[in-house]
This record gives sequence, structure tokens and C-alpha cells, in this order.
Amino acid sequence: MTKVSFATPKAGSLKGTVATILPPVETTKIRNFSIIAHVDHGKSTLSDRILEITGAVDPRLMRAQYLDSMDIERERGITIKAQNVRVFFEDHILQLIDTPGHVDFGYEVSRSLAACEGAILLVDASQGIQAQTLANCYQAIENNLEIVAVLNKIDLPAADPDRCREELDRVLGLPPESVLSISAKTGEGVPELLRAIIERIPAPTGNPDDPLRALIFDSHYDQYRGVISSIRIKDGTLRSDAKIRMMQAGANHEIEEIGVRTPDMIPVEALGPGEVGYIVAGIKDVGGARSGETITTAMKPAPEPLDGYIHPKPMVYCGIYPIDGDDLGDLRDSLDKLKLNDASITYEPESSHALGFGFRCGFLGLLHMEIVRERLEREFNLDIIATAPSVVYRAFLTDGTEVKIDNPTDLPDPSRLDHIDEPILSISILTPSEFLGTVMDLCQSRRAEMIKMDYLSAERVELKYTIPLAEVVIDFFDALKSRTKGYASLDYEPEGYITSKLVRVDLLINHEPVDAFSTIVHHSNADYYGRRMAERLKELIPRQMFDVPIQAAVGGRVIARETVKARRKDVLAKCYGGDITRKRKLLEKQKEGKKRMKNLGRVEVPQEAFVAALKLED
Repeated sequence: MTKVSFATPKAGSLKGTVATILPPVETTKIRNFSIIAHVDHGKSTLSDRILEITGAVDPRLMRAQYLDSMDIERERGITIKAQNVRVFFEDHILQLIDTPGHVDFGYEVSRSLAACEGAILLVDASQGIQAQTLANCYQAIENNLEIVAVLNKIDLPAADPDRCREELDRVLGLPPESVLSISAKTGEGVPELLRAIIERIPAPTGNPDDPLRALIFDSHYDQYRGVISSIRIKDGTLRSDAKIRMMQAGANHEIEEIGVRTPDMIPVEALGPGEVGYIVAGIKDVGGARSGETITTAMKPAPEPLDGYIHPKPMVYCGIYPIDGDDLGDLRDSLDKLKLNDASITYEPESSHALGFGFRCGFLGLLHMEIVRERLEREFNLDIIATAPSVVYRAFLTDGTEVKIDNPTDLPDPSRLDHIDEPILSISILTPSEFLGTVMDLCQSRRAEMIKMDYLSAERVELKYTIPLAEVVIDFFDALKSRTKGYASLDYEPEGYITSKLVRVDLLINHEPVDAFSTIVHHSNADYYGRRMAERLKELIPRQMFDVPIQAAVGGRVIARETVKARRKDVLAKCYGGDITRKRKLLEKQKEGKKRMKNLGRVEVPQEAFVAALKLED
């Protein structure tokens, strides 16, 4: 029978830097599980109740969203980073991993599920199954996890547990009698849920005498201690005095500290099979502890690494530039540290005539992009500009070659283009049937094609469409929510590429193209985008001493124009009378000066205009 290190400390009793030697316990007493659900179905609230009921946190220190450590998470009320904590209940270790619910952070969910044997599928008893409920459940089934279905918010007047149980049975095949009912807000039913976890979720397997294999499922950078990695031991035993080897990176490191989160970071002497903990090894290079890396010992290495993760492919790109060019090095270092914490970010250097030097960054979605931008500003005190989001197109040239385009300015000249392919998504929308018409109208206006429509019940419909990714990345989710009073939910996955008639719209200010405002759109939307941007820039660009034309153009054809009128100085203010020729002379002199200034002058677009013109919410 396998033994591992384990103890049941009281909240706050094991603090300090001295490693704690814990008495052994059977691995049959360990349960590793995630909480998966749609956005706002109560994952973080349930985590709070579990921490309270198990006594992991001192009641005086308890706060809402305890495991959400970032200010952005608290302000927005969403989980962005998966968090893990070890709690103790009825002589068992329960290792909880709280996961995000938004579709953009599905990669965080996949990493968390790889470290577990079971999952709590949390469903709002008033809303029922939503799009991300289905997506996360299927992901858990693919990982062969035991699923414990739970109805939350049963204390709400609008709760309808019987309807939700029927939906779970019909859509996911989960027997109604196995579905638990809880209120994460009041704590009702949570102890019964913890007992169900112990009964239904299998204990981890693994031999403590085998060569060590531990999976890194998350990492973050601490400026004082370097990289701190969250790990799950699959085989063998990790001891605090061992010398470890990163199997993919091929680098050896000396361990400085290993421990567990309870939720305080508690150093321990050893971690055995099935345990989840953290490791500090003085790694300063952000590439040295990627998520999905396998840790083994340098003296007795494992023959082959663990499977790791399928690396996520970015779906949305934008340029990020420092407002002050001197901050370029700080921006690079900040992106390095963020990439360690969030491996789904990609970036490479690029330059812009208007904005100088910066980076072309790739993200999993629009919310992901917004969160990264906000984290750069808050956590690293950077002032940055983000250009309009774009997706990856495939341009096929007349000579037969293919070019991938993630920046509109890289699109070849139309005379060299044969055709352009754009990425499409397969989307699933769950909506109340009363909003069916308005949702279908929205999808058709965004060039979507319906695949099928299913009634989950008399009140709820599931719609499946294929839709161009470019139509989704700007404001599709917001428009869907506003048209359905917030009741619709969305899930999507990449579906490939399709040939479309696309054009690049360029913005010219005083006849000079500004590359930061260029974008690729469908030819049917080009006029609208051009007019909208020209009107917005007219309001943002300060008046000069001469008229400034703002033009939107496709190729050599101007499709929209606005003019920022010149400032008017009254040169005749001091002429109270006298010969009219004196006034004419002054006016002619002013006209000549404006003409010369227009030929030689250059319009400087202020940084505030870029920030305002490229705001996503507009």
C-alpha cells in the first residue's frame, strides 16, 4: 500500500520557512478534483464554502473569491487563472483546483483537468445547461474523469432543479438521482458534496519507488524567488534535497523548496504519488519551467516524459506598443513573465511608422487580449497602446505561393493576390426560445451559416453555426448578450478556413497612410468601416493651421473622407479702417503661409487619438 507525506494542520498553524515533516498516510485517502462550470455559475463561491467548512482559512481572514488572487479577477467577478488548494475533510486530503469558466480560458481548464481524477460539474439551477457547461463536460469525459454533477443556487426563487436534472439526463446522460443539490452561497448541501467526492472520485495511482515523473500544470514568476511551479506527482517521490531535471528543456536544477498550499504555502520534506504541490528551484529563465513540462530526478531519470498539453494556437492578434519608446525593454521583460504564467500568449517584435517599435501578440480570444493588456498596465506599470485586433489569414498569390497574414499591413498588393482564405469557427449558442429570431438575425448579419437547431426543452434552443472568426472577435459576444438580455451563452472551436472576398482598408491622414489603423474586412463591410473610422478620427485629431483630409481607401480607391477644418486666426483684428488694400495684403499673406505649411507640414496624431480610436468597446 502506497504511503505519502500528509498531515491535518489547523488553519494558519503551519507558517514559516522550515520544512514540515509529515507522518505517512495511504494514497487511498487522496482525492484530486476540479470544479468546472459555465461563467458565473458559482465556482469561486463554492471554493469559498469548501475552505470555510474544512477550516482551511481562519474565519477572521476569510473574504469572497478567496482563491482569486488578482485584482482584475475580483473587480470583474471572474476567474482567470486556475488556482489549487489542499484541504482536509474526514481524514482525507481533498486537492481542489478552481478553474475559469469563460470560453477564452479553456486552456487553463485543460491543464487543470490533466492533474485530476475527477471533476465537479456545477450547473446553475435557475439557468440550466449553458454552452461552456457542455464544452467543459466533454473535455472532462475525454480526460476519463469521474464527473460529480451538482445543481447550485437552489436557494434562488427562480431555481428549477427538476427541469435541470431532466436536461442533464437528456443532454449529458447523467442519471437524475446522482445529481446533488447545493447552495454555495449559504453552504447548504456542501458537506454532502464533499462526502460524494470521497465516495465517487477514485484515488490516484502511482508507485513511490518508481523513477520520479511530475507534471507542471501552472507556473508564475516571483521577483524574489524566481519561478514557482504548481506540480502533480504522477510516479515516484520528490524530496526537498533532490537534484531535478526538466525532461523537455534538458536542464538540471537544485531544489530550494517544495511544499503544499493549504492555502498558505507550507514547505514539506517530500511529495509522493498523487500529491499536488509547488516547487521552487531558483529558475530565473522563464523558459525553464513551461506548463506541460515533466520533472524527473537527475540521478535516476524516468525513461520517457508525460504527455503534457496540446499547445494552444492563438486566434486573435494585435500590436502592443509602449507609449514611451524607452519602455520597450520593460515591455519585453513583462511579456516574458506573463508568458510563463500564461503559456497561450505568443509575441514577436514588429515596428510601425506611426507607433514605433513594439510586439505583435497572439491571444486565445478578445477577453484574453483585454485581460493581458490590463495586466501589463497594472502589474508592470506600463503605458501601452493596443492596435485593432485581427486574425490569421492565408493569402494565395498568383505565382502559387501561400503567405500567412496576421498583420493587415503585410497583405500583398491586390495585383499579386489570387484569393484569400479566412478562419471560421463552429459556434454553439444556447438561448431561450423567445430570443430565437433576434439571435438568428444577428448570426445572419455576421455572415454565419446555420448547421442545425435543437430544442433542449420547450424553453431553450441550441443553435449551431459556422461563422468567420473576424466577425466574432470584435463585439459578437456583447451583441449576443444585449439581444438576449444576458440569457444566451456561447461556445466555439476552430473549424478551418474558407475562401472569402476580403479587402484591406487603409486610413490616410493628410494623404499619408497610418498603418496602425489598417484592417482587413469583407468587401461588403469596407464602406461602413471606412466611414466610421474617418468620422471618429475627425473628432480626435486636433485642428492644424491648414485643412487636414482624413481618407479611407481600398487600394487606390477612396471610399470615405472627412476634413479637419483649419484654425482661423483673425489677422484683420487690428485693422480698424483705412485702405482696403492693407486688409487684402494681410489676407493674401496668410493664404500663402497656409499653402506653404500644407506642403511642408506634417500632422502628428496624438497618442490619445490612437488610444481612443482603437478602443475595443467602440
